[in-house]
Amino acid sequence: MEESRTETLMLNVGPHHPSTHGVLRVIVELDGERVVDLKPDLGFLHRGVEKLAESKTYHQFIPVTDRLDYMAASYNNFAYCLAVEKLLGLEVPRRAQYIRVLIGELNRIFSHLFWLGTHAHDLGAMTPIFYALREREEIMNLLEMCCGGRLTQTYFRIGGVAADLPEGFVEKVRQFTSHFPKRVEEYETLLTDNPIWKERAVGVGVLSKQEAIAMGASGPMARGSGLALDVRKTNPYSSYEDFDFEIPVFQEGDVYSRYLVRMEEMRQSTRIIDQVLDHLPDGPYLAEAPKLVPPPKERTLTEIEALIHHFILYEEGFKPPVGEVYACVESPRGEMGYYLISDGSPKPFRLKIRPPAFVNLESLATMTRGRLLADLIAILSSVDIVLAEIDR
Repeated sequence: MEESRTETLMLNVGPHHPSTHGVLRVIVELDGERVVDLKPDLGFLHRGVEKLAESKTYHQFIPVTDRLDYMAASYNNFAYCLAVEKLLGLEVPRRAQYIRVLIGELNRIFSHLFWLGTHAHDLGAMTPIFYALREREEIMNLLEMCCGGRLTQTYFRIGGVAADLPEGFVEKVRQFTSHFPKRVEEYETLLTDNPIWKERAVGVGVLSKQEAIAMGASGPMARGSGLALDVRKTNPYSSYEDFDFEIPVFQEGDVYSRYLVRMEEMRQSTRIIDQVLDHLPDGPYLAEAPKLVPPPKERTLTEIEALIHHFILYEEGFKPPVGEVYACVESPRGEMGYYLISDGSPKPFRLKIRPPAFVNLESLATMTRGRLLADLIAILSSVDIVLAEIDR
């Protein structure tokens, strides 16, 4: 009689699997179809962005930050500019602060919509992605109207934003927010009480509140585990203290909870955008600091002094004081932060980025051990990773 075998099987999921959302390789140890252990393997995208920062002036590095998270590019601009402004002690005009919030919240909806569509697709539902991309396209049109870029906008500047809002932009954003909440209801009609959807998500991939704290989870990952942590509330920046909005928190810590958090966040972002439009202040969109902030484009066309400042700032940069700073924002995936060390030269001495997806991915093994291989796809998708952010 042939002797039975009891060893486990090692299986590579990715880097070309459609549900790994990029070039992620997950090395999975299986006992039959049940996951014994797993290890995410990084390294396919490594571009050395943090080292690259040491060779560029503070202004020159802004376009590089967009590429770190192409699903929410403006948040990387946002956090980086906040860090440099903190280093300089530079105050941003009120209008620019509100515009940053407006663009950021549009980007949050933009990111959550793509997550919703691909997450549903990973779980076997194809229809939601067509609905989600319909609204995402509207936001891309708005961003293109505002700053020319649809995916990587490079719109934020040290001291403000690249240009004021174009004529007609506010009205078009109002048109979007007037119908978007009904579209969220449509998504929920498709999914929230769908028995197949709940079978794949409820009780799957549980991350307890204590585990979320221990692993440094943030964003919808933490809030789906009962941790009411949001940088916009705990450490308000860019006038977020002026706006009335709620932080959705669910206690179960499973795939379904993380879905519910993001659905409610899209509604809350719409509330914030409406408040920005209602109270958008007049005034400049860039700080008045000629030796630190590039002058508005229109002035460089008519004033020789402005043109000289523009040339010097982009070619040689400025010299900030010696020091260390950390600044962060609440991106769609959680706390996105930049740690900067200045030695007084025009280029950063060191730059360290805290990408939320990288930190959140650490909990994947904890959430997946003991589950079926099919659940791995649902759990990984619920983390909402962007590989460019994870593997810099």
